[in-house]
Amino acid sequence: MALQRFLYAKEDRHRLKSRTGERVDIPFLLLLLALLCVGLIMLYSASYAQSQYDTGYTQSTRYLQKQGLCALIGLGAMVVLSRIPPEFWLKWAWVLYGASIILLLSVLLFGESVNGARRWINIAGIQFQPSEIAKFTLIVLFAKLTKDFGKSAREFKKGVLGFGAALLGILIPLALEKHLSAIMLMGMVAVVMMYVAGTHPKWLLAGAGAAVVFVVVYVSLMGYAGDRITAWRHPEQDPSDTGYQILQSLYAIGSGGLFGLGFGKSRQKYLYLPFQYNDYIFAIICEELGLFGAILIIALFAALILRGYWIALHANSRFRAVFASGLVTLIAVQTILNLGVVSNLLPSTGVALPFFSYGGTALAVNLGEMGILLGISRYCNRPAQQEEVL
Repeated sequence: MALQRFLYAKEDRHRLKSRTGERVDIPFLLLLLALLCVGLIMLYSASYAQSQYDTGYTQSTRYLQKQGLCALIGLGAMVVLSRIPPEFWLKWAWVLYGASIILLLSVLLFGESVNGARRWINIAGIQFQPSEIAKFTLIVLFAKLTKDFGKSAREFKKGVLGFGAALLGILIPLALEKHLSAIMLMGMVAVVMMYVAGTHPKWLLAGAGAAVVFVVVYVSLMGYAGDRITAWRHPEQDPSDTGYQILQSLYAIGSGGLFGLGFGKSRQKYLYLPFQYNDYIFAIICEELGLFGAILIIALFAALILRGYWIALHANSRFRAVFASGLVTLIAVQTILNLGVVSNLLPSTGVALPFFSYGGTALAVNLGEMGILLGISRYCNRPAQQEEVL
């Protein structure tokens, strides 16, 4: 009998291990690694001239080295987070939310100004934007509220006021920072998550209308934002100042033609196009790889985003589905906004291109978030949990 109990216990442990050891979604992982590799290659090309200039023409890989190190840190975080059950974040949602608000408010007191914007803080020699953490925090909290509200998420009291109050807690400090791009980004992510959670579309449309009014008023009151609108509509009226960057971006895109000038042969990256390795890296991609190369990269982003939504649709619980949809939407909105700005379809927002633009903190955080999404994908083939089906 003792031997049988031992054998049964061993079999149960084996079954438990096989259930918890399900593989992550391989297509999503391959698409993610492909984008990361291409992004690092294009970052090297786009930052080559700037790196030489900043180092007195002694080093051409300054920005690539920093980005590569952060990529390794992000990949390590991705592996670790992909093995942590998504429910782990439930108990930390409010703690992270409170910490994010404190960090956002601390920017107003102790923040450092970078390129004219006071959105950075420095802790132990590490400089980062608290808004990057706030984006993730908002997604975690909305996923938790979805689980807590249940069917009540369809009601105005919780589906609108509940989510709205949580959103305002993040947006108000951002408004004080004059961080309009983060406000727009988080607002769009919040709308998608509220829709997936069950909020009635009529309330979301009303909220979208209120958001438009807010943006118009905000832009009217904030002079710098108004200058961006003017530069967007008529960049040719001030080609040496407010319209300079977007004109140089359009020159880069146009000169690439169908097949591009060739990898490493961009002319605009030689200090003509500002932030050519950051927000405007896609313009250099268009110049070097041409229309077909740009379309291929856009296709990779589209495939990654669609596969991410596939994971969300096949998640076996409401919480995991909303959590996954928020993480995917964050990447999708950042990509769309960046491509729109670079091509002058949208006013300048300062939103970076995920996995491509220079920025170690953002890259590491994005990879960590994708690790959580990969962790959610482990549960796609399991029976649904005992909770309300989406």
